[in-house]
Amino acid sequence: MLRINEFKLVFILLLLLSNNLFGQHSKPDTIIAAFCEEQIKLDGKLNEACWLNAPIIENFTQREQNEGEPATERTKIAVVYTTNEIYFGIWCFDKEPDKISAQQMARDFSWRSDDNVEIIISPFNDNRNGYLFVTNPNGAMADVWIGDEGQDFNMSWNGVWDVAVERNEKGWFAEMVIPFTTLKFKKDSTQIWGINFERNIRRKREQLLWQGWSRLYEIEKISQGGKLAGINNIKQGTKIEIKPYVLGGVEIVNDEVKTTEKIGGEVNIDITPTLKLNFSVNTDFAQVEADRKRINLTRFSLFYPEKRQFFLEGKNYYEMNVGRTRTFYSRKIGIENGAEIPIIGGMRLFGKLNKTNIGVMSIQTNQKDSVPSTNYSVIRVKQDIWKQSSIGAIATQKYSKNGYNRVYGTDFTYSTSEIFTNKNLLVGGSFAVSDTKIYGETENLNNDNLTYNVFLSYPNDVIEFDFSFKTVQQDFNPEMGFARRENYQMLYTELQFNPRVKKMPFFRNLIFKPLDINYYINEKTKEMESVFYEWRPFGFVSKSGEFMEFNVQHLFDKPTEDFELIDSIFIPAGEYWDNRFEILFSSFKGRKIAASAEINIGEFYTGNRQRYELYTYLNFN
Repeated sequence: MLRINEFKLVFILLLLLSNNLFGQHSKPDTIIAAFCEEQIKLDGKLNEACWLNAPIIENFTQREQNEGEPATERTKIAVVYTTNEIYFGIWCFDKEPDKISAQQMARDFSWRSDDNVEIIISPFNDNRNGYLFVTNPNGAMADVWIGDEGQDFNMSWNGVWDVAVERNEKGWFAEMVIPFTTLKFKKDSTQIWGINFERNIRRKREQLLWQGWSRLYEIEKISQGGKLAGINNIKQGTKIEIKPYVLGGVEIVNDEVKTTEKIGGEVNIDITPTLKLNFSVNTDFAQVEADRKRINLTRFSLFYPEKRQFFLEGKNYYEMNVGRTRTFYSRKIGIENGAEIPIIGGMRLFGKLNKTNIGVMSIQTNQKDSVPSTNYSVIRVKQDIWKQSSIGAIATQKYSKNGYNRVYGTDFTYSTSEIFTNKNLLVGGSFAVSDTKIYGETENLNNDNLTYNVFLSYPNDVIEFDFSFKTVQQDFNPEMGFARRENYQMLYTELQFNPRVKKMPFFRNLIFKPLDINYYINEKTKEMESVFYEWRPFGFVSKSGEFMEFNVQHLFDKPTEDFELIDSIFIPAGEYWDNRFEILFSSFKGRKIAASAEINIGEFYTGNRQRYELYTYLNFN
C-alpha cells in the first residue's frame, strides 16, 4: 500500500511541476520554395534575383535564454530550387559583428560553442527521420542522419552538399546547396517535407527556433517543426556508384621477398529514391581509424564503436537493442579475437518504403587459421505506426561448417509529445531469443535463452524520469550482437529535477537528482550481484554557459571468483561496498580560453582510487 501511495505522489508531482506551454508554432509555419531558372553563384552574397523574389520567413522565437520571447537579432531564411538541387539563403544579422563566435573550420566540426545555423529536413515527412545540416560563420560544415527524432544520431553519415559564407558589418550570411541525390524522398510530383531552423548566438547564449521552440524539444524533434512546400517535378535520378580498388605491396625480411596484391570494390545502386542496394567484393578496411586504447577497470567487456565506413552507412536500419544488449553488432563481422578476418564479399539492402524501414545484409568471410569461412546475415524491419511510434522485428544468423547461431527479436515503442498537453513520453519493450547449435554435440544450448526489457521514459525540461526492467538469461547467446554481461536481472530508475528560478540572476537552471539506481541480481539464484546508486545534491547550468555537478556514489559488487583487473592485479571474490564523491565542472567552450575538470575519489574494491582530469581550450576566431 505504501509503494502504491509513493507512486501516486510521484505521478502527482509530475503533473504539478510540468509547465503547460502552448503556442509553440507561429505563422507562417510553412516556408514556400521558389523555382529558380538562373544559375546561383555560391558565394554567400545572396544577390541573385532568385533570392530577391523568394518568399522569406523571419519569425524566430527564443528557446534560450528567455523561452517564448522575440529574438534579439534578426534572422531571415529563403528556399529556392532547381530541377536537381535545393538552395537555402540565410541572413544572420548581428548588431555587434565583431563579437561573432566562430573557431571551428573542420568537416563535421563540433558546433556547440560556435555561432551557427542548423537546418533539419525530413523529406519523408514522417515525424521521425531527417537530415541535419549545420554551418557556422566560417563556412564549416557538419551533417547528421537523425532517426526517431534524435534517438538515433548518426554522425558518420556524410552527404554531398556545399555552403559559402559572407561576413560584413551587418552580420554573417550563407548560401547552402544540397543536390537532391543526397536526400531520400518519395517519387511524387509534389513534395511536402518537414523542416525546421535553429540559430545560436553564443555570446548571448541565445538559441532561436523557427517552430517548436519549447525547452521540451530539441530541433531533432521534427514533429514540432514546420513544413516546406512548393517543390514540384524535381529529379533525384538513379545513382550508380562504382568504387574499385587495387592494392599491392612488397616486404623484404632476411633477404626473403614477399609480395601482396588485392583487388576488389563496391557497387552502390539507388534502386528507388528511398532504397539502396550495395554489393562488395574483397571488402577493404586498410584506412580504418584505429581504436582508442582504453583501460578496463571492471569485470565486464568494453564496447567499441564501429569505425568501418562500409558498415557505418545505413547502420540505423539494422539496429535493435534489448535494453543495453545489442542484437546486431557489426564489429562481430570480419573481426575475431581482435584479428582481421578477410571478407570475401556480400550485399546490403537498406532504406525506407512508405512507412517501413528495411535493412537486409549478408556477408561471407574467408577462412583464416582455425576460423572457418562464415556467413553473417541479418534482416531488420521497423514499421512506423501512429504519429511517432513504431513496431519492429529482427533476425540474425551466423553460420559455418561448425554450427550456427540465430537470434530472433521484436520491439515496440510508443512515443508522444502530447502527454499532459505537450510533454514527451516513451513507453515500450523488446524481446529476443537465441538459437545455438554446434554440429557433432548433443548438449542443449537453448534452455534459458531469452532476454527482454520494458521501459518508460519521461524526458522533459524541468522533470526527467526513467524506469526500465531487464532480464538476460544465462544461455542467451547473441554471437552477432553484444552483451556486456549475462545471467542477470536489472532494475533501473532515475529521477532528476532541473528547476529554473527567474529571480536567481546567475543560474539558468539548477540540477537535483535524488535517485539514480542500477540494481542487478543473478537471474538464476536471485541473489544481489551489483548496485550503482548516485544522487546529486546540487548542480547547475549558468546563463553564461558554465556547468557544475556534485555527485555522491554508492557501489556494491559481488564477484563470485577472482578476476584480473589489470597487469596481473587480481580482485578476490567477495562482497565490496564502495563510496565515492565526484565533481564535474566545465566553463563555456565558446570563449577564447575555456576549461573543464573531473574529480572522482573514493573506495575501490580492496583499496582506493582517485581520478583527476583537466582539459584546457584555447580558441581563435
